[in-house]
Amino acid sequence: MRHLIPSYIRIPVMFFAIAGLVEYFVDSGDQPAFIEQPIILLFLLLVLIVLIAIEGIVNSLDNILFQSLDEEGKKRYIASQTKVPQFTKVKAFYSKLVGKHKPIEEEGEIILDHNYDGIRELDNNLPPWWVYSFYISIVFAVVYMVRYHVLDADNQIVEYEMEYAEANKAIEEYKKTAKGLVDINTVELLTETADLNAGQKIFEANCVACHMVDGGGGIGPNLTDDHWILGGGIKNVFKTVSEGGRSGKGMIAWKQSLKPLEMAQVASYVLQFQGTTPANPKDAEGDIWVPEGSENTKTEATEDNSNTAEEVVETVENVVSNN
Repeated sequence: MRHLIPSYIRIPVMFFAIAGLVEYFVDSGDQPAFIEQPIILLFLLLVLIVLIAIEGIVNSLDNILFQSLDEEGKKRYIASQTKVPQFTKVKAFYSKLVGKHKPIEEEGEIILDHNYDGIRELDNNLPPWWVYSFYISIVFAVVYMVRYHVLDADNQIVEYEMEYAEANKAIEEYKKTAKGLVDINTVELLTETADLNAGQKIFEANCVACHMVDGGGGIGPNLTDDHWILGGGIKNVFKTVSEGGRSGKGMIAWKQSLKPLEMAQVASYVLQFQGTTPANPKDAEGDIWVPEGSENTKTEATEDNSNTAEEVVETVENVVSNN
C-alpha cells in the first residue's frame, strides 16, 4: 500500500490530518489553535520533522535491503515495483483529455503549406479537453440566452438591487436592537433604569451649567414645561443634542463628544423632567409641542364639543318656542 502513494503526498496528508485533529479537540475560540497557543505550533513542527524522519529511515532501510540482494533478487524487486500501478486511472484520464498527437520526429507528416514569416502550421487534432470545453460553452450560451433574454429572468442588475434592498432592511432591523447605532430615525425613548442613570450622569457632567440640576433652566431653556424651541419628543431632543441648538445662540452640537447611545440616554433623561416642579423655573420659551397624532385627537374633541353645544342651544330654542 505504501508504494501506491508517493512520499510527497503521504507526508502532507498525514501532517494536515494530525493538524486537523488538534484543531478539532483544542478549544481556541475564533483563532487557529497554533496561534492561540504557540506550544501547539511547536508540536506540529515536531510532528512534521518526525514524519519526514520516518520516511527517510524507511527509504534508507529499503535501499539497504535492496543492496543486500543478489543480481537476480534485484531484478525481481525492480520488476515487482514497476508492476505496482500508481495513479493509473488518473494518468489514463489525463491521457484521454490530452488526446493523441504526433511526436516531434513525425511532425513532417502533418505540416501544412501555410507559411507565416517562417512559422509553419501543423495539422494537429485539437485536444479533447479543449473540444469539450467549447461544446460546454455553446450549451451554456444557449441556456443563458433563453433564460435571460427570452424568459426575462432577473439579471445581475436586478439581483443586485434586490440584495441591496434586503441588506438595507436587515441593517434597519439591526439598528432597532443595537442601541449603539441609533440615529434620528431609529432612536426611541429609553426607559430602563441603567440607561436613565447613564443619561443622568451625562446631564450632570455637561448640561447643568445651562439647564440646572432640576431642569428649571438658566442660560438654557426650562425643560420642565410643555414649551419647546426646537420641538419635543425623543426624536427632536435627540436631534437637538446631536446637532446643537439655534445657530449663534443655542447649545453646541454634542455629536462630536458623545456616542449615539449616550445622546439617546441623555435625551431620554431630559424628557423625565416633563411635569416636574423645579426650584426656580425659567419663563417658558418657544411653542407648546404637541406629539404627532395628538392634533387630530384634539380637533375631533373640539368638533364634538361644538356639536354638543349646538345641540344644547337648539334644544333650548325649541323649549322657549313651545312655551
